[in-house]
Amino acid sequence: MKDAALHCVTGSMAVPVADAASASAPAGRLAVRRLALTDFRGYASLRLESGIQPVVLTGPNGAGKTNLLEALSLLAPGRGMRRARLDEIDRRAGAKKTCWAVAASLATRRGPLEIGTGRDPEASADSPRRVVRIDGKPMRGQAELARLLSILWVTPDMDRLFQEGTGGRRRFLDRLIYGADPDHAGRVAAYDHALRERARLLRDGIRDEAWLSALEAAMAEKGVAIAAARRAFVRRLQEALHLGIAPFPRARVALRGNVESWLDEAPALKVEDRFKTHLAASRTQDIEAVGGLDGPHRTDLAVQHVENGMPAALCSTGEQKALLIALVLAHARLLALEHSAPPILLLDEVAAHLDHVRRTALYDELRALGAQAWMTGTDEALFESMGDNARYFRVAGGEVAPR
Repeated sequence: MKDAALHCVTGSMAVPVADAASASAPAGRLAVRRLALTDFRGYASLRLESGIQPVVLTGPNGAGKTNLLEALSLLAPGRGMRRARLDEIDRRAGAKKTCWAVAASLATRRGPLEIGTGRDPEASADSPRRVVRIDGKPMRGQAELARLLSILWVTPDMDRLFQEGTGGRRRFLDRLIYGADPDHAGRVAAYDHALRERARLLRDGIRDEAWLSALEAAMAEKGVAIAAARRAFVRRLQEALHLGIAPFPRARVALRGNVESWLDEAPALKVEDRFKTHLAASRTQDIEAVGGLDGPHRTDLAVQHVENGMPAALCSTGEQKALLIALVLAHARLLALEHSAPPILLLDEVAAHLDHVRRTALYDELRALGAQAWMTGTDEALFESMGDNARYFRVAGGEVAPR
């Protein structure tokens, strides 16, 4: 192996880079081969050689297993699986806080890839900023990450995904789409920015017609593109779900949103005009709303259990978890078919909520897909049917060691 280094965003972290021959992935494989953390939550410094197999992290509660998955989730656009503020992630050493950084060596179908990201130490404390480097080159934003890898997670906090507000389901849907349509991340970011700016103007009583009209035109353009991408993806996902992955329940998915329903009635350009007119007419009502009463920021993902006909929200806790995993596996199948590589899956404490039959089915599907899954649990026995098809690490006391 050559001794090269990727200097991460803080300039203080180096990660060894494998040569192209050893870092290339088998056909259809996307994987994190190495992970390095600096000042990330409880980890002052960590270097983990993970390879391309699924990874099992076991240890007691509070040992730092989920922190590792959170670090991986920040290789994707957005705020990661915990949706934490950037400065919340910094490791605290007494009264001193330091800027966190994550670096990873990836195996891809195109060869080796290096990603570094972290909190910018040069940004002000009042406006923390995340920076991204790909193969050592600084990126202008995070959207480029969606073009390079797809990462999806399932966490214990998502156990109530189908029962709580629409925001969690909408974010979950958009993360699914990032893997199939990388430009979707940029559209969502641009729409959200215009939405926030319009809300600020309305809240502050600024009635600059040109400014408001420009923001509403941007919201209409990006919003209709977001709605169209969601509609197209949900149709394809439903086809994958129809095949089923026994013994997980089959799911039926649908979108509930006004812009999506308008696209059933008219072409995209006419819907843009309709949405723009609607926004201009609803300024007074939207002053009290968070961002606005209507638009793709209000869209919901409806999920139904096919076998019993029940909405997911009315199913048992166990069936809701099984439906969620069915969605994730169907998405992985879809990406494997359309892009020749399933996503990297971060499965936090998933095995503990599945019976032996469903655990075995999950592991079999991961093997069939060739997906790298990072799985956590307190009991290694839950992963025994993975056998030699995974790499096992023990996490304790802020340290990670191979089994």
